[in-house]
Amino acid sequence: FSNPVNILKVWQGGMAFHGGLIGAAVSMYAFSRLNEFKFLQMADVVACAAPIGLFFGRIANFINGELIGRHAPDLSWGIIFPYAGVVPRHPSQLYEAALEGLLIFLVLFALARFTSLRQTPGMIAGIFLVLYSAARSFAEIYREPDAHIGFLMGGMTMGQLLCIPMAIVGIGTIIYARHAANAKSA
Repeated sequence: FSNPVNILKVWQGGMAFHGGLIGAAVSMYAFSRLNEFKFLQMADVVACAAPIGLFFGRIANFINGELIGRHAPDLSWGIIFPYAGVVPRHPSQLYEAALEGLLIFLVLFALARFTSLRQTPGMIAGIFLVLYSAARSFAEIYREPDAHIGFLMGGMTMGQLLCIPMAIVGIGTIIYARHAANAKSA
């Protein structure tokens, strides 16, 4: 609040997924309004593509030694990251790549391709939000919390805490999509 220009200095930190999601949603909403697209249909398409970016982003995190996992001295596949000491750690970035990227992509692909859910605008986007929240919350169990934040209430990490409202929005989107589809067919 004291220096809002720092928000624009992405080279001094990076962008967390949750903030990026909010920015993307606002941009998609503005774009859809200006171009007379249906926002929820656009959100469904973007939700189907998002896991691909998440997958490669987590692989990049692994290569760069960012967002490292918690200590795992007895883990046979533990990784010693160059800037994180000599204790092996969970390769949490790879867990997240598999869950947030690969698994969610496969589930959404199957739902969009082989079910009628793609006919219900917002359904795929809502499912993405719920699945991402669950996958991220699980993977955070193995990820070291941000050093400047640490653990929060109940031993939760910031990522887990931010997934709660995201899951609620996802569930709300699913409910809204079902309600709108039922009203349309009635």
